[in-house]
Amino acid sequence: MSQLLVPLRGALFLHNSIFYDRSVEPLTLLRHGSRLYNGNYAGWNGRHGLRSFSQGTRELIEKFSVRSEENICDGGQLDTIPHVLTLREYPKEKLSGKVVLVRFDSTLLLGEPLDLKISSVNEALFTIKYLYDAGAKVLLVSNWNSPNNPMFLSAKSVADYLSSLLQLKVVPTNCISGYMQSRVQDEADILLFENLSKFREELANCFVFAEKLSSGVDIFVNDAFSQSHKILASNVGVTRFCAASVAGFQFEKDLFRLIEATMSKETPNVAIIGGGNILDKAPALHFLASICDGLVFVGLMAFQIMHALGQPVPLNLVERSTTKDSLKIIQLAQTRNIPVLVPKDFWCSSGSFPKHLDLFPAHGIPEGWSPVGLGPVSLDEIACLLSKCKKILWIGPVKFQTSEEDTHGASKLAMMLTELGKDVCSVSVVGNAACNIIMKTSRCPSLYNIIENASVVWEFLKGRKLPGVTALDRAYPFDIDWDTILYDPTQPLIVDIGSGNGLFILGMARKQKQFNYLGLEINDKLVRRCLNSVRTYGLKNVYFIATNATSTFRSIVSSYPGKLILASVQVFLQSDIEAVALRMKEQFLIYGKGKLAIVEDDMKVGQGGWLEENPFGVWSDWERHVIDRGDPMYRLMISKVD
Repeated sequence: MSQLLVPLRGALFLHNSIFYDRSVEPLTLLRHGSRLYNGNYAGWNGRHGLRSFSQGTRELIEKFSVRSEENICDGGQLDTIPHVLTLREYPKEKLSGKVVLVRFDSTLLLGEPLDLKISSVNEALFTIKYLYDAGAKVLLVSNWNSPNNPMFLSAKSVADYLSSLLQLKVVPTNCISGYMQSRVQDEADILLFENLSKFREELANCFVFAEKLSSGVDIFVNDAFSQSHKILASNVGVTRFCAASVAGFQFEKDLFRLIEATMSKETPNVAIIGGGNILDKAPALHFLASICDGLVFVGLMAFQIMHALGQPVPLNLVERSTTKDSLKIIQLAQTRNIPVLVPKDFWCSSGSFPKHLDLFPAHGIPEGWSPVGLGPVSLDEIACLLSKCKKILWIGPVKFQTSEEDTHGASKLAMMLTELGKDVCSVSVVGNAACNIIMKTSRCPSLYNIIENASVVWEFLKGRKLPGVTALDRAYPFDIDWDTILYDPTQPLIVDIGSGNGLFILGMARKQKQFNYLGLEINDKLVRRCLNSVRTYGLKNVYFIATNATSTFRSIVSSYPGKLILASVQVFLQSDIEAVALRMKEQFLIYGKGKLAIVEDDMKVGQGGWLEENPFGVWSDWERHVIDRGDPMYRLMISKVD
């Protein structure tokens, strides 16, 4: 099916009847030369709301009482969570007889040791059993690489292990091409595909590989939330070929945990930040500084903050080019009048006597000594700050270059959070290292909101969309009432993918009322603005949906009572870059296989065969911008040959 194509900042590209906006530049992080400060211990001036540790912690605690409206999160991060249809919501009766592909989390179900008391494990197993009990023909797929557990090197060993967990007969297949009618299928309750780690096409999200993987599949169930920050054939690509794509029970629970950890409104709230690599995490740290009431740095990043504050720290603990990013975080905290805590003392070891520990102030670590854990003064100040909290997010390990995973201070921090969690404080713990400490020290793990995969959370905090979540944008067509949103849903429908501010489609709806128009846009804020315009103009032949059309286009259009005319009859291509327009033209004609032809009749054709005018008489947002600046647009109409 061909498609009406309207450019966003240049051009959109067609791929399997779905468009992708590839004009957005990747986030570029600032780089800055590192420098070593000398001199006295540095701290913020009191009038700016931040204090050095030498001034005590009472003032830090008092900062909680001066919160202003600007301290409240504006909800912008919510735009990165799209509509997701869950298995819980999907009609169970529609599963019977359907072929269902389940992407399971191998790090969870094949972990060592496997604890069946952990809720995530039970939820992952329940997803598979639920589908089987509903009468679905279940296919399992995942990637596993367990060098420390050789029993999981073959698909047969994994199938046998899953059989013991599920109490069902899981049988491996020697193919990767979807559901096959075979003797193996007749002998099995559930089929297991080959290890996806063997295929480079999986990491590349190869179109052909994804199509082969989903061959014969009706419904895709993603239950591997830990991989949702990656673009893989098994969590993104397959959604293009399945009639429905939904989140499994474990995926749904993990998504809820993410929202709970990052978006709930309890105040005061503090983020405890461990680990290193401040350059990569700078956007996430900036976001935390904008929504939290305090930041506590307990890992390697603490030295970058101390370095930016002017404190002398060992050079081997300073990441290069982090000063500018560190200063931005400090300045934002200063502007918002919130405290930033860095350790005041450390337990340290020397290379000569690695088992001997000595206590030093943070600004006075001797040469040849390295920090291995937080000191008692640091822990006391953290305890004072956290005692007033209603919400705490701990993300990243309390770990330094030479320290073990369970460092001095990490266990005490975990016990501190356990006591707070017993009260009215909500505690979220993110990352394997932090979660392991909690599991070892706490008798009540259920007190915590635990997310083991920190990579997913860091990506989300950076404001980036999680591809594995976005691909499950399946809220429609299950609740679309076409009779309510359109005056006459039998009129021919024209769909605009990536409708942006909606100026083009709104103009078309006012000009040609004999058609219905539907705008699909991934940005919720833009869609809300467009729907307000629809109400303002009193239009009854146009509607906008906030969705990821990559995965929902087929489902949305298939529920429409009338005919989809323009999208299936002709294609309008345009770009302000001639090379891009030529490339699109070539691709359509090549893949059209002789069934598409360029339309020139009744149209003004200029130099190079490009249309001189927009045949619809209504400009898109980008088109208007290009024309206003005096640049040309390269337009082309392609029609289906009878």
